[in-house]
Amino acid sequence: MSGMRIGLLGGSFNPAHAAHRGISLQALKRLGLDQVWWLVTPGNPLKCGIEAPGVDARAEAAASIASHPRIKVTTFEKELPAPYTADTLRFLKRRFPEVHFVWLMGADNLAQVHRWKDWQEIFETVPVAVLDRPGFRLKAQAGKAAHLFARNRVDASDAKGLALMAPPAWTLLTLPLSPLSSTALREGMG
Repeated sequence: MSGMRIGLLGGSFNPAHAAHRGISLQALKRLGLDQVWWLVTPGNPLKCGIEAPGVDARAEAAASIASHPRIKVTTFEKELPAPYTADTLRFLKRRFPEVHFVWLMGADNLAQVHRWKDWQEIFETVPVAVLDRPGFRLKAQAGKAAHLFARNRVDASDAKGLALMAPPAWTLLTLPLSPLSSTALREGMG
């Protein structure tokens, strides 16, 4: 794995859907990644009260959606002591120091990432690629994180080198937008 470029897409994947696969394929291409790992989380502290199947069932369903040799579905977060992204990234950097990780997040998450535990540390640990979401491009760019790390923003035309850049470094990738969302699918609107 030495020298590999791996994108990390975290979430509850409740349920996984074609848009998750679509942004992963875009990330592989646009960021020059070797793999994308879907980190199926046992629970999201910001989504308390939402019923979800168990992590293994969600991972199994996600694997059938991912259906690509360079997209790996993982459940290792269930073995970690804390459910926070910053902790997961610290673990991965210790476990795989020779891998170039990039955190992948939707523009909807960039708009509210300042609510995450140790959110600034995420940007200081690995480069971040923000993937456009319908209705969130401007909100994301106006958010607290985008302003704090404005001088570390990388133009999308240089995104292929993001994985090798020293953090903090982040980019916003515009891409074909999908109206799919796990929330809408859970509510029967997708």
